[in-house]
Amino acid sequence: MSTETLPVRAKHLLTETTRVPLRPRYEGSNICTWIGFKHVNYLVEEAVLEHFRCAGLPARGLYEEYGLGVDLVDLDTRIPHALHMDDSVDAEVVPVTREGDPVLRFRVTLTLERGGRRVKAATSKVRVSLRTAEGPGEAGQPPSPLRPYTVPVLGRHESASGPGSPTGQAPHADGDGLLERLTAGENAFGWKWRIPYPYCHFSERLQMSGYLRVMEEVVELFLADRGISIRQLLEARRWIPVVPHSRIQILDEVLMEEDLYTVYTVEEIFKTLTYTSRMDCYALRDGHPVRAATGRITHGYAVIDSRRDWSLVEFDDRVVHALSGPEPADRVRP
Repeated sequence: MSTETLPVRAKHLLTETTRVPLRPRYEGSNICTWIGFKHVNYLVEEAVLEHFRCAGLPARGLYEEYGLGVDLVDLDTRIPHALHMDDSVDAEVVPVTREGDPVLRFRVTLTLERGGRRVKAATSKVRVSLRTAEGPGEAGQPPSPLRPYTVPVLGRHESASGPGSPTGQAPHADGDGLLERLTAGENAFGWKWRIPYPYCHFSERLQMSGYLRVMEEVVELFLADRGISIRQLLEARRWIPVVPHSRIQILDEVLMEEDLYTVYTVEEIFKTLTYTSRMDCYALRDGHPVRAATGRITHGYAVIDSRRDWSLVEFDDRVVHALSGPEPADRVRP
């Protein structure tokens, strides 16, 4: 990349619309041929990365030339139409960054053809930070249009609803009792997990796609803990979870091989049709929990009508009881 041309190309990043055709990965087709919410979000992420490429600012070049990591720090996605294996979607990325914003903002729309007409498969609001790296070798000075969006640590400028990090209690130097404290009195499930390197990037930190995987897995563990595992309902009723909305915000950084303490809390069950849950992820620093990410996900259930079709169903008493919270039981997975 030529440093002389970068400021001009950065204008594209901030003002121009990018359109790119994409297909979901085969990995995301876990039930029949439908694509799960995680891989819908992967398409959104890829569309944003392609926007950087079209601006002449690919993630690789920004890291190697300037020591900047492209990090999605807020991903808010609604999915009005299901995606299937082998679908071709048109992704549109529109910059919506406002003057004075500390992050780059984009609006992403995924459309596809259904029944002879174009429909929106997903819409997403995305925030991106350019994180300065301390990797090997010296890095060049970033072009001036990018400097307002560079940060030394991810998420510190973000504000988020939710319980935050518990304070005013004795520290737990080794994490003992932390999940019990975080879930006490809540309709919640806790999970301690060591962050592996495949969930990280730029040699050190958990990335947004890693948090999507955490959200997917903690839901699966929660449902199994409540006696309505995905396999059980599939085999007994042909029911599958469906996700119309998810959001994850990064509020701080967690590093490779650290322990991540994830709390999944059911917040609301709406008319036996959907339920909304919150995910909060913590790292233990100096004996105290620091909230590194928060997110929300909305679920419903659908019955598989055929290999091609499904339809939404209402929760029955068993599912409502499981989601509402059992009698006192161990909610913590070691």
